[in-house]
Amino acid sequence: MALSPRFSLDTLALVGGGFLAVTAMSFSASTAGWIGFGVSTLFAVLAAGAAAATRSGSARFGHGALALVALWSLIAALTFSGSALTWLVFADALALAAVGLADLTAHEVGTEHVVHSLEVHNVAEHELAA
Repeated sequence: MALSPRFSLDTLALVGGGFLAVTAMSFSASTAGWIGFGVSTLFAVLAAGAAAATRSGSARFGHGALALVALWSLIAALTFSGSALTWLVFADALALAAVGLADLTAHEVGTEHVVHSLEVHNVAEHELAA
């Protein structure tokens, strides 16, 4: 069984959001801002590329939302400073994790729906019908 790129990106967004939340509260505003800029740039590029590469509408929407949150985080990290930057990096980290979790949930609910909608047929009955 192969790991879905959507699942991988969403899980990475959860981990990245948690990392940024800890970073925002642990380091100075300047350091947290530059780390937030780097992580946001990474997610903006990954999510935009994934949104462009996928065919699924729900995956495209989820990755697009992730790219928009990361793009806003990137702009905020370059624009603000001081205490506002610390709290914006923290809020953007939570938003990144929330969007990743929402898209991961949408992916898993869709997958579970497909798995539970399959019906198991008796092979002998199927052969008699053929």
